[in-house]
Amino acid sequence: VQLQASGGGLVQAGGFLRLSCVVSGRTSGSYGMGWFRQAPGKEREFVAAINWSGGSTYYADSVKGRFTISRDSSKAYLQMNSLKPEDTAVYYCARHLFGSGGARPTEYAYWGQGTLVTVFS
Repeated sequence: VQLQASGGGLVQAGGFLRLSCVVSGRTSGSYGMGWFRQAPGKEREFVAAINWSGGSTYYADSVKGRFTISRDSSKAYLQMNSLKPEDTAVYYCARHLFGSGGARPTEYAYWGQGTLVTVFS
C-alpha cells in the first residue's frame, strides 16, 4: 500500500489550500483515513480523520471550523480554509488500521511522504 500526498504550497494567511492523498496498491477493504502535521521542532499532531464510509469525521480543536476532511474510494482530501501562520507544517496522510478514524498515530498502518504547507502573514 502506498500513499501519495499532494497540494501543499505557499499561501498567505487567510487563504486556502486543498490537499489530496491517493492510496494505491493493495487497497481492498474499507479503512479510515487521517491527516497529521508536523511543524519544525514539534511532534507530529493529529489534524483530522474520517471513517471508512465518510459518515464520521473528527478534527483537532485547532482546525475545527476551518478544515474539512472528505474522501472517495481511493482518495482522501483536506480542504483548508482561513489558513494561519501556525498551520505551517508538513502534512501527512495515513490509512487507519481499521474502518474508523482516530487521533493517535499508532492507529495508522500506512503513511504518505508528506506535503509542505507554508502560511505567511
